[in-house]
Amino acid sequence: MDARKRGKGATTLTDVAELAGVSLATASKAINGVSQVRAETRQKVLDAAAALSFTPNPFAKALNSATTGTIGMLTQDLDNRFVLPVLLGAEDAFGAGSTSVLLADARSDSIRENHQLNMLLAKRVDGLLVVGRTTNPRPSITAGLSIPVVYVYAPSEDPEDLSFTPDNHDAGRQAVEHLLSRGRRRIAFINGDPSYTAARDRVAGAAERMREEGLSLVGGTGLFGPWGERWGRRCTESLVESGERFDALLCGSDQLARGALDQLRESALSVPDDVAVMGFDNWDVLAEEARPPLTSVEMNLQQLGRSAAQQLVRAIGGTSARGVRLGSVRVVPRESTGSWTL
Repeated sequence: MDARKRGKGATTLTDVAELAGVSLATASKAINGVSQVRAETRQKVLDAAAALSFTPNPFAKALNSATTGTIGMLTQDLDNRFVLPVLLGAEDAFGAGSTSVLLADARSDSIRENHQLNMLLAKRVDGLLVVGRTTNPRPSITAGLSIPVVYVYAPSEDPEDLSFTPDNHDAGRQAVEHLLSRGRRRIAFINGDPSYTAARDRVAGAAERMREEGLSLVGGTGLFGPWGERWGRRCTESLVESGERFDALLCGSDQLARGALDQLRESALSVPDDVAVMGFDNWDVLAEEARPPLTSVEMNLQQLGRSAAQQLVRAIGGTSARGVRLGSVRVVPRESTGSWTL
């Protein structure tokens, strides 16, 4: 019976093969662009498909291909403000290559992560991008997988894996370099939670750059506390009350810096005339709306995600790599650090 006279069910490849007068195998090869089909036969199949308004099933098509054109992205915390730009950058890179993306959120739960991983593997993804919620190294999941895996933001603990993470050490160096260029020499570093590698790396880079000038951080490198404006205020108040002179506050995050700005205002100290203030992460809703607008270090997270995604595509194509690649960062100057003086 002519396929067009059948019931209202979806048209199948069998219908196309019948109308074109070819075998099911030949119709499949013609639809999927396999080379072992004569041009006139392929055109006959394509004409039949058009006449029947046949739309190939992408999953069925994938079964006839070495790849599915699908990437899995596994994240630990989809709502995390640092994760979102990484995901956006990765999606941009995948979208440029007409690649579909399946996103799974483990919600910082190892059991859920294993479940989501199995779900992505069942859908035959060509590769996996694993996105961490912090820059702390995370356990590897690469062993036993037959597809390429790239880690981004949180690097893998296994040096044989390929990971992309921001260069927080250089961020600390660049921040001090910026403050030095503004004529500041007595710089204090108000930091966040020491369990975060970002906090430790940033202050290490800052202290290193200070030593190169024969200087040291006011208050030392141990001014750690909770991430948030309250600690920024409390630590700034303690520094003011100590009587130790400082002309710049480098804060481990923009939230800490906002607290520092508030406390300096209450202490009748002018920013940037008396004290320059600077943060990290360039969180625009905080930095641009601060009084005065806050100089911060941009971690370029979208570019980090884009680079990781591009490398995953190359790995799927057979170009493998390993190790940790550090993403570039840059200072975004605003009014809180004043004008260039050197």
